[in-house]
Amino acid sequence: MCGIAGVMFKHGATGLSTGQALIDMLDGCQHRGPDSTGFALYEDADPGQLRLRFLVEEEDGADGIGHNSAESAIADIRKTLEEHGAEIVDGERVGNSYRVLVRFSGDVQKLTYDMEHAATLISIGESLDIRKDVGGAHDVDDVFHVREVEGTHGLGHVRLATESEVKPEAAHPFWATGFTDIAIVHNGQITNYWKMRRRLERRGFEFHTDNDSELIAVYLADKLANEVPLEDALKTSIDDLDGTFSFLVSTKDEIGYAKDHLAAKPMIMYENDDLIAIASEEVSLNRLFPGRALDTREPPPGSYGTWSRLT
Repeated sequence: MCGIAGVMFKHGATGLSTGQALIDMLDGCQHRGPDSTGFALYEDADPGQLRLRFLVEEEDGADGIGHNSAESAIADIRKTLEEHGAEIVDGERVGNSYRVLVRFSGDVQKLTYDMEHAATLISIGESLDIRKDVGGAHDVDDVFHVREVEGTHGLGHVRLATESEVKPEAAHPFWATGFTDIAIVHNGQITNYWKMRRRLERRGFEFHTDNDSELIAVYLADKLANEVPLEDALKTSIDDLDGTFSFLVSTKDEIGYAKDHLAAKPMIMYENDDLIAIASEEVSLNRLFPGRALDTREPPPGSYGTWSRLT
């Protein structure tokens, strides 16, 4: 059991930041996943620049003596970026992560695959920034200042660990490894995970976790890279992916959802002229509009949909 949330402000800022909206929504469903929390946040892009975030958590050495592995990881990150011709504009260590802004015009897929040899890369994009850690929404906000992100749209996730350890790299959201600006949050299980993963690996794609949510992200990103509209990619995902699932996906300009044919995993949404908000439980939507009765709806089994930013 996990909790998912997504919000898009159709016309930009409305007085409530994307970060604050997602904190409120996840706080409402934190009981569904007390182990870890994460946010995929989208802000306006700077042309020609990419935002990368790595996990650089300090660890003890083999001899039990503490050593600063974070500093050596950051040095490796900067060296690898420079080898690929990426010009470092800014870098900052925050909590268990290192955030770096670069100017880059080369092969993003090759860059991201090679970066994994330097440190664990958890997001890359012109607009996307993923911030995640163990603990609740407010714990993550205390470290990563999520509420300060005005943004345009984003996803959130609270996780109950059932098949892997409670650690930051196992937390959602997951990004589409090798692609930019595509993130996923997911409640459920993909039962043909290995079959689908091997198909993609034979075509040269790499995976850096065993989490089925990463598979969904790469599957959709591959469709988008081949000029398949997001809505069509979501439609085919319902038949191509086996299992019980409800998931949300975000790109630089869109947000979308899909539910399997059994619809065993809950999802509810609210839409008005200014925003679309989707979550696992109605209490999350109510946190955005305290004291108001909302005209919400539950997507039917086997359904999918997308929304785009209005300019």
